[in-house]
Amino acid sequence: MSLGEFDLIAKYFTRPVRRAALGIGDDCALLAPAPGMQLAVTSDMLVEGRHFLSTVAPQRLGHKALAVNLSDLAACGAKPLGFTLALALPRADERFLEGFAHGMFALADAQGIELVGGDTTQGPLAICITAMGEVPAGGALLRSGARAGDDLWVSGTPGDARLALEVFRGTASLDAHAFDAVREAMEQPQPRLALGLALRGVATSAIDVSDGLLGDLGHILRRSGVGAVVEVDAVPRSAALAAQPLALQRECTLAGGDDYELLFTAPAALAEQVQAAGRAAQTRVTRIGRIEAGNALRLVGNDGRAVPNTFGSFDHFRS
Repeated sequence: MSLGEFDLIAKYFTRPVRRAALGIGDDCALLAPAPGMQLAVTSDMLVEGRHFLSTVAPQRLGHKALAVNLSDLAACGAKPLGFTLALALPRADERFLEGFAHGMFALADAQGIELVGGDTTQGPLAICITAMGEVPAGGALLRSGARAGDDLWVSGTPGDARLALEVFRGTASLDAHAFDAVREAMEQPQPRLALGLALRGVATSAIDVSDGLLGDLGHILRRSGVGAVVEVDAVPRSAALAAQPLALQRECTLAGGDDYELLFTAPAALAEQVQAAGRAAQTRVTRIGRIEAGNALRLVGNDGRAVPNTFGSFDHFRS
């Protein structure tokens, strides 16, 4: 007998809630932020062939679908509370559903959050998660707070997801071990939630890197009304990426996207507090430039010379 809509919800996605006031089973879920907290809400959609390859393991896809939303909460400095799932499926494939649910709930359990509602339908494979978190009133990290004189920082080692994509495209080659590492970065990113929380009161602005470092930096610059200089070769690379030609390294780190690292600014005087936040979150943080007055974005190499800005960023309707 084929699995129906409500059967698959009951079998793969229904769990008892502990934190939410009301979860799956009614028309709406009920969440109660702590007193003095604001609710942070974000949604991301993943579409097969656009955001992920058909060859991705269902378990990794379940992880990534939730991770990209939690990354947005991290960039806001919010603590996750719960999430909803809207899922379109070509058919009720139990093998896919089991792996997808396992990967999604493994990350949810690691962060202590719950699935509290959503919807399922038949159609081309598409996943939309809405994640909710809480942040102290007035304490959210925003894109609009960067000021001239601030340092520019990034977490982790951006560029690996793009390198994996180039291997899939046949324009780069790696040995099996290195490819497994960069493919994991592309298919199973780790949201920097602990770092986002540790940066509250330290960072002046933040964004997660989903469409390319320079493109996402542009959002901060526009919202804050400032410019920046980026030391392009200070952006940290993994060993796999550092072994590639310099032009490819720069393309992957500056325009790659799908990294889900945090790009943020902080006063230069608070550099040690930024490093302490990284240590507390067990996440590498690296200074890669500074914020300047005006509205120009300048790129410089190790020798201090200007690097032409020929790097694009991802746009769903232009890419």
